[in-house]
Amino acid sequence: MTSSSWPYAYGDLPSLLTRLDGDEKHEPSAHSTLDVLWVLYSRFLRLDPGNPDRPDRDRFLLSKGHGPMGYYAVLAAAGLLPVETFDTFGRFDSPLGHHPDRTLIRGVELASGSLGHGLPIAVGMSLALRVQEVDAARVVCLVGDAELDEGSNHEAIALAGRFGLDRLLAVVVDNRSATHGWPGGIAARFAVEGWTTATTSGREHDAIERALRAGTPGRPHVVVCEVGPK
Repeated sequence: MTSSSWPYAYGDLPSLLTRLDGDEKHEPSAHSTLDVLWVLYSRFLRLDPGNPDRPDRDRFLLSKGHGPMGYYAVLAAAGLLPVETFDTFGRFDSPLGHHPDRTLIRGVELASGSLGHGLPIAVGMSLALRVQEVDAARVVCLVGDAELDEGSNHEAIALAGRFGLDRLLAVVVDNRSATHGWPGGIAARFAVEGWTTATTSGREHDAIERALRAGTPGRPHVVVCEVGPK
């Protein structure tokens, strides 16, 4: 995708976010992911807004689903979500819930819920695409650093490395909210299981794009995006 033909630009995101009103917005979570989401959708993911279900598309999974405001804003900027729905955010009859719902929003691949589910689902999706020989499709999963405290993620990290899922990319937004942490840092936890790694600022768009493209064949890749403390 390219943002040159989008209905909204990066500078429009703050005004889009202000239209998402209501309780339980989890604004820190939304703002921590905003720049990463923008780079993914405007520079990296292979998606077609006119045909969001094409089989060879890239799949993006927002595992950190409890702060979807930034996600909704970027989807609207890309033309995948009508901005008029923002005025209904959080209502019982709105498609825009406090977690994104794949059955209600075009282009959403994962209905998130409890933290720790996204990366295991991404591993399963990558394996399924390999079996189906959909070689062009990548699976990108965005998780939070605190979410990695969940044991299901560690099993997913190990399995992806063993299977060499080189069409799988994990993006960890690190706002230093994890309870336990990892010796040597987040990237080291992935590297020991065979992943390639990159650590970068979660606010500098060119640096984020370079890190996303820094993987190597035969190995899954993780990008740790540091955004400062919560």
